[in-house]
Amino acid sequence: MKDGMIAEVVGFPGHLGDIIEGYSARPTTAEPRGSVVVLHHAPGLDFWCREVVRRFAEGGYAALAPNLYHRRGPGHWADVAAAARAEGLGKAMPNDQVMGDISGAVDYLKAQPTSNGKAGVIGFCSGGRQAFLAACDVPSLDAAVDCWGGSIMPQPADPDKPNAPSRGVIHRAPDMSAPLLGIFGNDDKNPDPEQVDAIDAELTRLGKEHEFHRYDGADHGFFASDHPHYQQAQAVDGWIRVFEFYDKHLS
Repeated sequence: MKDGMIAEVVGFPGHLGDIIEGYSARPTTAEPRGSVVVLHHAPGLDFWCREVVRRFAEGGYAALAPNLYHRRGPGHWADVAAAARAEGLGKAMPNDQVMGDISGAVDYLKAQPTSNGKAGVIGFCSGGRQAFLAACDVPSLDAAVDCWGGSIMPQPADPDKPNAPSRGVIHRAPDMSAPLLGIFGNDDKNPDPEQVDAIDAELTRLGKEHEFHRYDGADHGFFASDHPHYQQAQAVDGWIRVFEFYDKHLS
């Protein structure tokens, strides 16, 4: 940890100028630094996701996690997230809205006096899918990390989740402009290893800069220390890969 950090809730202009609430952390040192937008998983901007923001600050980055469910508030994060999930994520968080919020978060971070002008994004679960799409849609990004993002490949329709994304976003891969790091568990079901192979093959075919790391014995959400799928050894190695990737592209 580089000296101390400041962690706080901030507001910033997101999609269509809406003021979005986000959780921010940054080191107290004055040297220029890269920035990271953290996209929460489907449960919402919970304790673990805020812990991730502070982890990046401890590593020398400025980080901001927008509350992508903000428009379903106000209220406790768990209640707001439940209201959004009840609508179905595809309806509650349309892609253009999320991309606008991410773009606004990048602009906010790059406008800070200690910014070195570079910013990345990392997302988990639904946030991983959004990070993949942001690498295609948000040209101000310099790097993107997809942690087990589901529904990048088309998914079978689920009658119990009529508003869930099913078409996938792999068709947007030709527009990818930021290098992508992928972190996946080989025991996951969405994306399963065959889907990860298909994503890798398509990015390779298109000549897109990317690297994937896959972990045996790891299921969906294996970074989250408060989740039953947490796997310490795999998570420790995965975090090393994330910081190596950002040190390369955001330094």
